[in-house]
Amino acid sequence: MLKRFPPKHQKILKLSIPAAINSLLDMLQVVTDLIMVGRISAFAVAAVGLGLQSLMLVFAVLTVLHVGTSALLSRFVGAGRMKRASIGLSTLLRFAFMLSIPAMVAWYFFASNIYVWFGTAPEVVALGEDYVQMLTWMMPFIFIKMVFVSSLNSAGDTTTPMKVKIVSIILNIILNYLFIFGNYGFPELGVMGAAVGTVIVNALEFLVYVVLYVRGKTPFVPMTLFSRTLLRRALKVGIPASIERSLTFGSFMLFTVVIAHYGTAVLAGYQIGLRVEGLAFMPGIGFTIAAMALMGQGLGAKKPEQAREDVMLVLKYTSGFMFILSFFMILMPEKIVWLFTNDAETIKEASLYLRIVGVSQIPLAFNFVLSGALRGAGDSRQTMKINLISLWFVRIIPAFLLSWYFENILFVYLAMISDTFVKAIWLWSRFNSGEWQKIKV
Repeated sequence: MLKRFPPKHQKILKLSIPAAINSLLDMLQVVTDLIMVGRISAFAVAAVGLGLQSLMLVFAVLTVLHVGTSALLSRFVGAGRMKRASIGLSTLLRFAFMLSIPAMVAWYFFASNIYVWFGTAPEVVALGEDYVQMLTWMMPFIFIKMVFVSSLNSAGDTTTPMKVKIVSIILNIILNYLFIFGNYGFPELGVMGAAVGTVIVNALEFLVYVVLYVRGKTPFVPMTLFSRTLLRRALKVGIPASIERSLTFGSFMLFTVVIAHYGTAVLAGYQIGLRVEGLAFMPGIGFTIAAMALMGQGLGAKKPEQAREDVMLVLKYTSGFMFILSFFMILMPEKIVWLFTNDAETIKEASLYLRIVGVSQIPLAFNFVLSGALRGAGDSRQTMKINLISLWFVRIIPAFLLSWYFENILFVYLAMISDTFVKAIWLWSRFNSGEWQKIKV
């Protein structure tokens, strides 16, 4: 089917479509937990939803690995220096393991406190503490797995991660069915069962990537070398992106505090709305992965104009795709939300959220693709500046003020989508300036 497209489009789509499917499946794996525990109670939805949102802190740390690996290795791949890329991968795998240990300890002792800090109902606190503490055991797996996936994406292989994810999401559904509801003689663990299934699936994904790497089934040569120079180069790009993600996480947590003020139904509706919106923009993030890889490869090959053309084409596809999805979010949110819960009040609140964010999907596409492209060029300091200034002064502070003055959740959501529009304009201005061509990784 792709043969009907021009050669340049084929290159983009062969890279983007598997990455988009993989990102969509990533979100579906998360959504599966919410859908299945949604049959238990609204408290279960709030517990799992808030627990998954608190995982954003872990993914903020993982950003240093994702962006650093992609920016560094894609340039080596573009320049045809695969031995150097293999040393970089070996270095980052060892660093990922070392980084996962303190992250694991910190998560175990502090993650469960998030339910108390947000002042959630006692039922939500009890369910949530067990859920997040069980997730501790998957930390080393997801850290190392992130480096493997990012390295394959940077080399243009987005198909392998997609195939691994297809199998893992099927397994996740089966394990949830067994452990959440206690079918076929398995213990009925409820919310804890969702966490057990998630840990097992991530461990198995990790093992698959290790086997592929050791057996030489990836574009990289298996080795155990460690290069401090290459690590510093990766961290130079990855750390600003990680700081940005961490501060963004803190900002989103404050935003959730505002939401939690309106009660359990609104909080549960917001969590479901986030997951549904995630289904819409995860394919967009898949195209972002393509933009990051293509930008790095183009600059590595010393073809900046080619890199720019590739990113623009990715942006057009992403905008068109998210424009189509926005219609479903605006016109039929209730039918989508029903998959997650049968609680009438939660459905009402989640549908309101989806209708509001539905109008911001095209600028959201600009945010994803242009942020990814600039990070792929090593311009992570500017993306950090843009995202944080807009987040605080257009979203967080106005949301607090509007909530205090009007006491209406609608105005909080309007502040949220205003931030999306402002960032889209600012990121486009930065990308269009061409300053990213001068940055060295």
